[in-house]
Parts: sequence; C-alpha cells; structure tokens
Amino acid sequence: MSVLLVHEDREYLRAPGDELHTDLGVLDVPEDVEHGDVLETHLGETFTVRPLRGPDLFEHFERTGAPMMPRDVGLVVGNTGVAAGDRVLDAGTGTGVLSAYLGRMGADVTTYERDPEFADVARENMRLAGVDDNVDVRTGDLTEELDAHADESYDVLTLDTGDAADVVARAPEVLRYGGFVAVYSPFVEQTREAVEAAREAGLQDARTDETIQRPMDFDDRGSRPATGGVGHTGYLTFARKY
Repeated sequence: MSVLLVHEDREYLRAPGDELHTDLGVLDVPEDVEHGDVLETHLGETFTVRPLRGPDLFEHFERTGAPMMPRDVGLVVGNTGVAAGDRVLDAGTGTGVLSAYLGRMGADVTTYERDPEFADVARENMRLAGVDDNVDVRTGDLTEELDAHADESYDVLTLDTGDAADVVARAPEVLRYGGFVAVYSPFVEQTREAVEAAREAGLQDARTDETIQRPMDFDDRGSRPATGGVGHTGYLTFARKY
C-alpha cells in the first residue's frame, strides 16, 4: 500500500520501494516503511510518512481528465450497497478514482478504458492505491466486449461514458438478480437516454439525482452557505434488476 510523503505544504504519493525526486532531493521509500516514519532526502530535507486514505486518491492520482468527485463516489456506494466480495463491471475508467475506491472496499472490479495511454495511467494509479490485484484495467470498449461478460453475474454495473445508454440497454445480461446499474453523466441529455434505456430494458426503480454540494462559510458576522458557485458536478442515474 502506498503512503503519503509530506513536507510542510507538499504531499507526494509513493509506494514502498519507489523513489521520490524533487528539488528537495532524492528520497528512497523503504520496503518496510511505516506510518509516522521520518525520511530524509540526500540533501537532508525530511518528509513525514502518512497513511493513504480514499480522498487522497482524488488529490494525488495522475489525471487523464476530470475524475469522479469523492461525493459522487459516495453516492454510488450508498445507492448500490457495493461491498467487499462484490463483482463490479465498469466502463470509462479515466483516472480510476471510482475503481480504486471500490477496490479498496474489497470489490473485484473489471474496468474498461478506450484510450490505451489513459489505461496505462490508470494501471499505475491502481498500483499506487494498492488495488492492482483486484482491479483489472482493460483497454477497450465495453459495448464491444459485452458478449464476453454475458451471464457472468455482476453485482454492480458502473458507467461514465457518452454511450452509457447502449450498455444500460443490455444491463440485464450482465447483472445478477437484485444488481444495480449506476450511470454518471455530465449532461442531462445523456441522463434521459440512460433512464429511457433502463425502463425499456425492464430495469426497475430508475431514477436520477443531480449532485450539488454547497460549502459553508463561518466568520465573525455569522454562518451561511458559500456564495461562490452552485457546486454542481453531474447527474447520477440508478436502476435495479428484478
């Protein structure tokens, strides 16, 4: 499992055995590194070792686009009940934040990324998250690979692609009884398509939530929601196979 190396306001994510190269010097991360250790670069600068937690994945993964926000990940988990031992089929890996979160929870994830370079980055991110044994990042298009997954009985199907509706239409083929599909969409048009596909496919309880989060401001005058921005990230559609 990787650790955070912290020096004042700087943080770096590295795995045991890795090297850190910065203007503060070169630092070798020992294989037996422990949380709370203080490591020193060859220039004498010190870094404190801190444990890796889920939100750190969002902050420190190498990005290949806009990753799913932790609040959206939480809604996926809360609305599907994904848990250790579940099998998850995913499309639109991107940076891999969702897959890594689910892998850290103990789910077995098969995720598809169309862009080979993005897939390579995601594989490295899974290594850093310590979940490369239970998150399988595949290069390809799930819409072209669905036949290979038919009747494989997945507990959850998660989609973050522009053509998610095409996969939702065949979700009953890959989901076990009681399984969920969860679709993240940045645009409401894609959301409507996903809902219509879910209903036509015979999935139940199809619904969509918009994710909006407002931070609070506290000062001497009083307390109120922040006025800077609406806090919208996207739309999450859920449906279930019965």
